[in-house]
Amino acid sequence: MQQSPFAQSLDSFSPSSLVRLLPYLVLLLLGAQFIYYLITTFLEYRADLAFGARHGCQPPPQLPNRWPLGVDRLKELWDSNRDGRLLAFLCSVAVDYEPRNNLSQFMLIGPRVFHTLHPKNVEAVLSTNFIDYGFGVRRGVFAPLLGNGIFTQEGHSWKHSRELLRKQFARTQYQNLDHFQEHVDNLITRLPSNGVVDLQPLFFSLTMDVATALLFGRSVYSLKADEAYDRENRLFAESFNIAQEGLAKRFRIAPWHFLYNPPEFRRACSIVHRFVEGYIQERNQLRENNIKTEHLYGFLNQVEEESVTNEDLRDQLLNVLLAGRDTAACCLSWTFRLLVRHPKTLERLRSEVRSVMGDRKHASRENVRKMPYLANVIRESLRLYPPVPLNNRTALKTTILPTGGGPDGNSPILVRRGEVVIFSQYVNSRKKNLYGEDAYEFCPERWETGELASAGWAFFPFNGGPRICLGQDFALMEVSYAIIRLLQETSDIFLPLGENVEKTGTERQKLTLVLSSADGCRVHVRR
Repeated sequence: MQQSPFAQSLDSFSPSSLVRLLPYLVLLLLGAQFIYYLITTFLEYRADLAFGARHGCQPPPQLPNRWPLGVDRLKELWDSNRDGRLLAFLCSVAVDYEPRNNLSQFMLIGPRVFHTLHPKNVEAVLSTNFIDYGFGVRRGVFAPLLGNGIFTQEGHSWKHSRELLRKQFARTQYQNLDHFQEHVDNLITRLPSNGVVDLQPLFFSLTMDVATALLFGRSVYSLKADEAYDRENRLFAESFNIAQEGLAKRFRIAPWHFLYNPPEFRRACSIVHRFVEGYIQERNQLRENNIKTEHLYGFLNQVEEESVTNEDLRDQLLNVLLAGRDTAACCLSWTFRLLVRHPKTLERLRSEVRSVMGDRKHASRENVRKMPYLANVIRESLRLYPPVPLNNRTALKTTILPTGGGPDGNSPILVRRGEVVIFSQYVNSRKKNLYGEDAYEFCPERWETGELASAGWAFFPFNGGPRICLGQDFALMEVSYAIIRLLQETSDIFLPLGENVEKTGTERQKLTLVLSSADGCRVHVRR
């Protein structure tokens, strides 16, 4: 019986034939996927344009480029960051767009980026349209050090962590300010009787000691280096700084952050993790021996109750430690750097402290409330030098910014899914249409009239909306207490001879995850 042509072709088909056809099949599949991607992208783009048209959206001005693909702008960013002038450069760019309130730019690769300069748009990103935005690649950037903590979480897990930590900050023993006393006293012992000292590293040690005492139940006592500061604590503090600088580098090159993962960075993260885990293990051993730990490990115990694993507990503690140390340290450093360059402001502040405190040595929360000028000094320092000067969000879905588009800058702006919105307390605080002609000047008196008492989204040093900083009150009380004690314990604090008296914002800056002075905070102290 003669076979049909189809049966004959089947007989001739062999495994080797399939192998020869496999590359073509793979190419066909990839081609089909690419065509599907093009079609869906086109349809999504059309839907986005229709969405923008319904809301009257118009584009903001685009940052002009001299070189193709904006290479010149990337070079300017790189050079200004290398010189410690990145934020000053961003301010200079923003001046030209102040009436329009927004600008956009296209990078060499990746999504379009919007720099928002209007309080309404900041409010939309952080509050009104909060659910439209996410962290993008931040979780991957911070994961080596911070793991699965409140600053890397989103959605349900973030809400759970926030509620948990909110309760702990409401319960902690710092409410009467005694929590700060020992560590500020340790700082004071490090001051010369009559000489020059750099306060910035001392402030970072102070806030590290306060934060570790609160979180772990036992301070690392970095301010007592000559007495009880052992090798393990020193290694932890050094590794914590190295790990933070590594995170900053990863953040700057995102979404290519995975390319920066050197051995020194990995080792530093590992040392920090082991240090925190040591406190957890120590607490667990005490429990196994039926020793009560609430008086030592209050914060740690409370967070542990709702942590699934020891690793989750470690990550949460590290997240709070990162914020607790740096926010207050930066604020203290910039405040004293400003005060010694404005002696009249410093003398008025001293007078207020003397008037309220009298012969009392340690301030209470009630004492702090009676010092409005102190509050204004801190507020003005945070305005000019917010601890976190730059931030961003990635659109999770197509949405709008309420203003900044069109010829007059009053139309909404279409933000497509995956595009990035950058906002800066540092830049916005220097806008003259928000703070007046003296926006670049240190002037605590600007807050006395009441016009700026509730500056809203023109002033957001502790973020805002659902993610407003949980430790804001803790940080402000720590800063206030430290300032009061330093002014009580010194007869004079002034600018050392030969130190520059530069305009605010023109000094060299160090920008990691937070903003600090590249030249420290050198002052002459007389006790």
